[in-house]
Amino acid sequence: MTDQPLPSADFALSFDTVAAQYAHARPSYPPELFGTIEESAGLNLSRARVVDVGAGTGIATRLLRDRGARVIAVEPGPGMGAELRRNLPDVPLVRAIGEALPFANDSVDLVAYAQSWHWTDPARSVREALRVLRPGGALAVWWNVPDPDVEWTAEQEARLQERLPGYHRHGVATDAPGIITSLGLTPPPAPTFHRLHWTRRIPVDLHLAHLGSRSYFAILGPEQSAPILATERAHLLRHFPDGMIEDAYALELTITRHQAHT
Repeated sequence: MTDQPLPSADFALSFDTVAAQYAHARPSYPPELFGTIEESAGLNLSRARVVDVGAGTGIATRLLRDRGARVIAVEPGPGMGAELRRNLPDVPLVRAIGEALPFANDSVDLVAYAQSWHWTDPARSVREALRVLRPGGALAVWWNVPDPDVEWTAEQEARLQERLPGYHRHGVATDAPGIITSLGLTPPPAPTFHRLHWTRRIPVDLHLAHLGSRSYFAILGPEQSAPILATERAHLLRHFPDGMIEDAYALELTITRHQAHT
């Protein structure tokens, strides 16, 4: 195992190698997420034109579509895009990145980043989102992160931090409100921040598959990942001897409303 963090591009592209595992094991989002977006952004998702950037295998894309939105998925990775196409053949899919969205000015009601904004250059991706958003539209970025208020998840994160070089250098929530505010846009947007706590009850094996779908494990490959995941299995079974985990998350959501072009 290397002692040096790998480049961002290596981590971002690593998901293509675990696309099916990602689709199977990754958590969804709590039902109140989209109600919070609608209330905070002042929009109705039903019939709204939504661009889901970094859509991956389509976890958020499906939920937005089921909410009634007219969703376009934007995904640069061919493996992840193929999985999305297999699961959601009726949703338009565009190969692009957040820094260069192939959409006209003032053409979108909501630009969404679910678990993906940290893979972009924030200064460029925010400005690009504001370009394609209609006045009154909104940018929403969110992440599921292991709930730091839950003891066993905090202990697991500490162990992974120790064993995986560069752990959480990529793939976790950044200070989205602070970054957006620091860009010096005129007029300045006013980002709002929300944290939603939620859980899902799942088997230990599904939790381990979720860990294995993270970029840190995908970049290592199965051989180097196996002993780390075996250690985690032993720890988890001490906490959850029946083999069922109460997987705990804090969903961090930042919403920025767009009033006028900068």
